[in-house]
Amino acid sequence: MKKLQILGTGCPKCRALAANTEAAAQALGIDYELVKVTDLGQIMTFGVMRTPALAVDGRVKSVGKVLSVDEISKLLV
Repeated sequence: MKKLQILGTGCPKCRALAANTEAAAQALGIDYELVKVTDLGQIMTFGVMRTPALAVDGRVKSVGKVLSVDEISKLLV
């Protein structure tokens, strides 16, 4: 199971990244858990200074932008 973490405070861009991430995971048919990390202290432990960010299995893959479903799909395979 892949652990997909959206790092952000819940702003519109964070919500858009979460929706795109979920759509990509579903389109690929992978087993996943989507976790929204909203605590700034926790976000900083990832070394992230700009949100939204996407982490896959604890590794940061994107910072400061909303990736498209296609872009996220490439990160998940």
